[in-house]
Formats: sequence, C-alpha cells, structure tokens
Amino acid sequence: MPTSTSLATPELRVDLDALGANVRAFRRRSRGLVAVVKADAFGHGDVVAHLLAQGADWLGTTSLAEAVALRERTGARTLAWLASPTADFGPAVAAGVDVAVPSLAHLRAVVAAARATCVPARVHLHVDLGIARDGAPREAWRELVTFAGALVRIGLLEPAGVMGHLSHAAHPDDARNRTERMLFDNAVRTAVRRGFVPQVRHVAATAAALRDVGTEYELVRVGAGLYGIDPAGGDALAPVIGLAAPAVVVRDVGAGTGVGYDHAWVATRRTRLATIPVGYADGIPRVASGRAEVLVRGRRARIVGAVSMDQVIVDVGDAGVEAGEPVTIVGTEPQAPTLGEWADWSGTIAHDIVTHLGSRWQRTFTGGAACA
Repeated sequence: MPTSTSLATPELRVDLDALGANVRAFRRRSRGLVAVVKADAFGHGDVVAHLLAQGADWLGTTSLAEAVALRERTGARTLAWLASPTADFGPAVAAGVDVAVPSLAHLRAVVAAARATCVPARVHLHVDLGIARDGAPREAWRELVTFAGALVRIGLLEPAGVMGHLSHAAHPDDARNRTERMLFDNAVRTAVRRGFVPQVRHVAATAAALRDVGTEYELVRVGAGLYGIDPAGGDALAPVIGLAAPAVVVRDVGAGTGVGYDHAWVATRRTRLATIPVGYADGIPRVASGRAEVLVRGRRARIVGAVSMDQVIVDVGDAGVEAGEPVTIVGTEPQAPTLGEWADWSGTIAHDIVTHLGSRWQRTFTGGAACA
C-alpha cells in the first residue's frame, strides 16, 4: 500500500475485504452483532452499508443525532447510549432509535419525549457493573427498574434491553468477569420482577467478544475489533486501515545539519531527508517524534526532529528516495509499521490513533463493494 510508484496526496485506504472478514468473525462468535460506528466509524469513514451487508444486525453510536440519521438512512435497529438528560430525545424516540437509560433523570426525559410524540420509547436500561462510567449505580437500580416497569405497563416504554459493560474482559481469567456477569444477571432478574422484561441483553464489547466473555447474551457491541484493533493486543483480526503519503521534498544533507524547530535532531552523517506532508493536524502524534518509523522502498526509516502541524521529516539514509514516491505510515505489507506500533511509540492505544486522523487524508476504499 499503495501499489503505484507515485502518490500525489496523503491517502487513507480502507480494505473492505478485511473489514468484512472481521464482521463475519464476530458474527460467528455472537447471537447478534451491534456494529459500533461512533467517531466516524473509528476514523474509517462511511462503511455503514458494508458493515450491514456483511452481517451486522444493529448499529451503535453515542450521539442521538447520529443515531437518528443512521436509523432513517438504513432502517437498521440503532442504539445510542451517551446523552445528557437535558437532551431532546424526541427525534430519537420518533425515529425508533433504541436509547440507553442510566438514571431516573434520563428516564423522565425519555418518557416526556414518548408522551410528546405518542410513540413508546425503546429503552435499554444501563447498569454499572463496576466500571463507574455511564451506567446506573447498583444502589439506584431498583428504583430505576421499578419506575421503568410502571411505564411499560401504561404503554410509554418498550422494554428493548438491559445492558452493562465489563471492566476486565481483556483478561478472561480475572475473577471480576464472573462477579460482574452475576451482578448483571441479578440486575436483569430485578428488572423482570418489576415488569421490565428485556428483549435483548448485552455486556460484551470487543475484548469480551474475542475471548467469549459475556457472549452468551443476545447481543455483543463491537467497535474497535471490526476495524482490526484488539484492545488486548492480539493479532487474530485483519488489519483494515492503511496510511501513506508522498515525499514532497527530498534533500541531501551533511553531518551537523539540524532539523526543524530548535534542531531537535542533528544529522551525525551525510544522509537524505524526505519531507512528508502529514503532521499532528492529521493525527500523527507529536509525542512520537524521534521514535516513530515509516516504510520507504521496503525498509524502515525513522522520523527525525519534532512532528510539525503539517509535516514530518524522515531520515531515509541511502535509500535514494525521490519526490513523489509513496511512504507507508501504516500498512499490511512486510516490514510496514502497524497501528499497534504507532500506539506504542505514542504511549497510547490504537483507538486513539485512528480516531484522530483528520479530514485532509484522501479516503479510498478497496476490495468488496463500495459503500452506498
């Protein structure tokens, strides 16, 4: 990647065949698959149609507005799970979006929308199993499900689901996985006794789905894994994304030549430098300065000096690179840097790398069928 001998602009290439393989792999592991497409499908762009065509059953996102647009565009069952209780739930309820409810304040806002639209709200009650994020604390659960059950009985709520999130699913032998699943089962039983009988239950995200932790329920919610990222660092998934950019300027320099602001790197020998037109505005982490590598003519070359807003400088040595030649930043060919390596160089996770890729990359899709 890329296959041509020249490249005009920075390119983000999405391998739809790899994406489809990952969707099918997770679908085989689950009874039902929620394809999580938040953050512009983890930076991959418009792949929704392909995800559904390859077997995803639901779509998932955090934004109510995005969920409404996805529901209206595709007709697929769509879940949104991170809204303020002061948000306008009316459009989501009217569109039939499934809405996660983690508190009484959220439930009151959703039921107000149901009354206003004369449409029962499809609700997934969200319980915190020990991750202390957006689910209802266990001490608030009984009051929440009691109110929800009463609303089901008068036709204002449709009991779509109960959901949670496991805190240690990347470590399948951790005892907390068993404890949290027991807590979840108890939470479901409490909901059922109070009249909220869920159509689906779900606790597993990517790491859990890969390790068969919590996959016995009706749905799994997979985001990063669809795009080839295992949060636990495994390599069972197909890499989906590739990044390349052209060398726009090359120059031969002698020993003692300083590069960039404050001469963060100084050449110790005669060498060739290539300027690549991507920087931290394009999602190239500045903290990877001096550590990250790219692939040039089949071999690794180091980024030298500080990553700038729009460019990086690569020490290509004696590779003889010319202006216009492609430089692989992330790829699948032998020796190419991986997203995992970029995460290590940057002291972060691969999710962070892909979701910060900016709009200046030319996004192209290869394999499969183009997304409609």
